[in-house]
Amino acid sequence: MQISKFCSYLITPRSRADAAPTLSNQSRLVGLRDALRNDVGAATAEYAIATMAAVGLAGVLVGILKGNIVQQLLTNLITGALTFGG
Repeated sequence: MQISKFCSYLITPRSRADAAPTLSNQSRLVGLRDALRNDVGAATAEYAIATMAAVGLAGVLVGILKGNIVQQLLTNLITGALTFGG
């Protein structure tokens, strides 16, 4: 069920005569139950959370790699590899 249908269900006026469980009210309840069980978009939210976690990890790695010790280690590694081959 779409959000607009759910909202219209909530704001539809009901009288005392409508309070008895008629087919119309039962179908509304079934629609409401289906709307609450619907998990469309859940996968998108999970991807968004995983993406945010990856961005956070990338930020930590950038911070580590910008450190002087790591830069010196990488420079020595590359220099050693280039001098070893030539």
